[in-house]
Amino acid sequence: MTRKIEIVEVGPRDGLQNDPAMMSTDTKIEFVERLIAAGVRRMEAASFVHPKLVPAMADSDDVMQRVPRQDGVKYIGLALNERGMRRALEAGCDEVNYVMVASPGFGLKNQNATPDETADLFDRIAILAHDEGVPVSVTVSVAFGDPFDGEVDPAVVAQLAGRARAAGAVEFAMGDTIGVADPWKVRKTLDLVRAQSGDMRLRMHFHNTRNTAMANIYAAVEAGVDVIDASVGGIGGCPFAPAATGNVATEDVVYMLERGGFDTGLDLGKLIETAKWLETDGLKHPVDSALSRAGAFPAPAR
Repeated sequence: MTRKIEIVEVGPRDGLQNDPAMMSTDTKIEFVERLIAAGVRRMEAASFVHPKLVPAMADSDDVMQRVPRQDGVKYIGLALNERGMRRALEAGCDEVNYVMVASPGFGLKNQNATPDETADLFDRIAILAHDEGVPVSVTVSVAFGDPFDGEVDPAVVAQLAGRARAAGAVEFAMGDTIGVADPWKVRKTLDLVRAQSGDMRLRMHFHNTRNTAMANIYAAVEAGVDVIDASVGGIGGCPFAPAATGNVATEDVVYMLERGGFDTGLDLGKLIETAKWLETDGLKHPVDSALSRAGAFPAPAR
């Protein structure tokens, strides 16, 4: 039986939040529609943070009112605090993703909180999602390295996984916010996290800042992870992390996985078309997509 790898498309949120183009709401909806046509069934679509901090996400409430509501398509909203959680639930998000932080340097600059404080807050506000019957997931930012504090101890990430599980998270994502991870640290971190994660799904979020994202995804998949974040065109970045470049490109990830015999359920050709659309009409600037430049190559028969 072919193993399925779920791709969570983060382009409409993490992909756009730091882009200078400031995509209009109408164009965001077209972006979402293109992703659905390419087979995407789970995507980050909105971020409920203060608009002065992330102006590109100021229209998140409007976006959630206008996104196509189709069977099987799930929209994730990002929340960093109680107000954000309430807004995400009121906006009709199918899932809310809360952010913990693995290191105080980045945490204090990004969320004005230490790792323990972000976990304490999740303890208090996760109940809001539970009361509404909405799944809540946790992403740990700077899980592999902090731009201010340096290396991050994998044991801290594992401890946060235990806190997330205890508070009712259904999924735990490890975010390489500044793109410093390597395959060996990915495997070590996963081994420690699994000891604390129970039945939570595990998900990986890699940025390609130092050209290691694909190797890290390979290591994670080989270690049994079945959920990977990616962004069409490799767009994205964190407004609060110096020199944090884009996410790994969805089409590049799908190409690699399909060549390896995995099933993603996504249409590679339409993903490449969407990456090219971002360059010509969506964002109107070049994107970081190997497949949009080189094209695909048929997967071998298996």
